[in-house]
Amino acid sequence: MRFVIIGAGRVGLRTARVLRDEDHEVTMVERDEPTRRRARDQGFTVIDGDGSREDILEEAGVETADAVGALTGDLNVNFTACMIANHYGCRTVMRIDEAYREGIYRKYADQVDEIIYPERLGAIGAKNALLGGTIRAIADIAPHLQVVELTITDAAPVNGYTISELQLPADATLLAFGKRDQPLGVPTEDLSLEDGDRLVVLADFDVLSEVRQLLVGETATKAAANAGTGSSSAATELLEGETETDSEIDSDTGGVN
Repeated sequence: MRFVIIGAGRVGLRTARVLRDEDHEVTMVERDEPTRRRARDQGFTVIDGDGSREDILEEAGVETADAVGALTGDLNVNFTACMIANHYGCRTVMRIDEAYREGIYRKYADQVDEIIYPERLGAIGAKNALLGGTIRAIADIAPHLQVVELTITDAAPVNGYTISELQLPADATLLAFGKRDQPLGVPTEDLSLEDGDRLVVLADFDVLSEVRQLLVGETATKAAANAGTGSSSAATELLEGETETDSEIDSDTGGVN
């Protein structure tokens, strides 16, 4: 497949390397000379210019690309690039860096194929590492929805239940199930829930604490503190305090990468 990546900073360059390692063809667009040189030194074709200009995207091959990733730190550049790519029938992925507010997500979500928030993804990984144990956040699907993997404990109220007896909150759905040390799969009703079994659940942030109490056996107070709610979660608050030094290390097209 052919991809055009706008922005050769940290996010763009790492994405390009992963795609190339999987034998995809990648062309990058970058207007900052040192950043452009760094990408070229790693063997990438890099177009010099502003990724929000149609002629630059055409030079990068948008007309024959399968997808465009607008991954700069400039929201306006990213959005404009995606709108141009839409015109050429490309799949569009847009990076946002602003605080993870539902209003920002809703403003752009319907106009691009995918929105990514790298800092939020990094926060999920950091949170998993810090918490350890029986709960692992997998992904944020929307500002109010998260996919989590939970491990049944002895303290879980549902320990000993079957899948058919499991009653999750209305805004939570069981996606996958795996017995201890077994691969995840589609759950069947007669499977029993035992210590060490894993469940993957899609849940609204409002019911995450209830899900944790039910499947892991956390107290109400601990579950509420650990679950967090959307943009007010501890992980997001930590990342909103990104230092100025970090911001200056990798930048392109007038934004942070």
